[in-house]
Amino acid sequence: MKVLIADKFDDSGVAALKEAGLEVMVNPELKDDALTQAIGETDCDVLVVRSTRVQKPMLEASSKLALVIRAGSGYDTIDTATATERNIRVCNCPGMNAVAVAELTLGLMIALDRRIVAQADDLRKGIWNKKEYGKARGLKGRTMGIVGLGRIGAEVAKRAAAFDMKLIYTDIIARPDLEEQYGMSRVPFEQVLAEADFISLHVPGGADTKHLIGAAEMKKMKPTAFLLNCSRGGVIDEKALADAIKAGEIGGGGLDVYEIEPAATDKEFADPVVQVPQVYGTHHVGASTDQAQAAVAEETVRIIKAFADTGEFINCVNPA
Repeated sequence: MKVLIADKFDDSGVAALKEAGLEVMVNPELKDDALTQAIGETDCDVLVVRSTRVQKPMLEASSKLALVIRAGSGYDTIDTATATERNIRVCNCPGMNAVAVAELTLGLMIALDRRIVAQADDLRKGIWNKKEYGKARGLKGRTMGIVGLGRIGAEVAKRAAAFDMKLIYTDIIARPDLEEQYGMSRVPFEQVLAEADFISLHVPGGADTKHLIGAAEMKKMKPTAFLLNCSRGGVIDEKALADAIKAGEIGGGGLDVYEIEPAATDKEFADPVVQVPQVYGTHHVGASTDQAQAAVAEETVRIIKAFADTGEFINCVNPA
């Protein structure tokens, strides 16, 4: 069985696949036409990607392709409709990077509250402004609103509870276990907008969540509230976010994902939202810790070995 890995992938996973007797080809630079060509030329049975988009031409490039694995949780970068039409299964690795994303979410929250980035920048410029930066509100007793209490949202709740924050959440599924464990309350989406000092988004991408938070929603938020997004870029209307911050309608934002992101090999990023001083941005690295990538690689190997040994599709998001 041939496995084509067309993205960054932990070395431990590559070694495990080879030890299992699989033919493994690794080229993280493959994108667009080059990836389409490689799938056709290699006649791979399995394609593994991370952030690389898998579109219709790629899925049609080989009659042997049977499985596409997203080495992460979200799979909106894969054309699942075409995959299903061609009897190609799409599997993901849910929850393997939950802790890493939660850690970054809390890091952005603390950085915004204490203005850590701005403070460090001023110190590098030789500016000492203790009076101004001593005005942080603090986290204890503040309300954290979590939109989407899946694996990542639950890890965020666990850590926010350690800061003695009040926790509220909105989700289509109730989680009484977490409500009891962390003293959480399940409330309507509108109540999260109105009451939360920090709103953290942990929902999948796609048409159903496109601009879930836009201008109308931000007007319902507290003028001191911060919006955190380590899920998918399109969930927030970035122009509306910039406008709301400039108008004083909300306090700021912490973003790890963006509506339009450059390719991994690009060196420039011109999204105007990150030029707003009250926006702290990172480079879509929520899942990019050594621990998370090793866990994702281990789960990917488990999925491939199950398919090779038994024909079973673990974590399949488009079952036949």
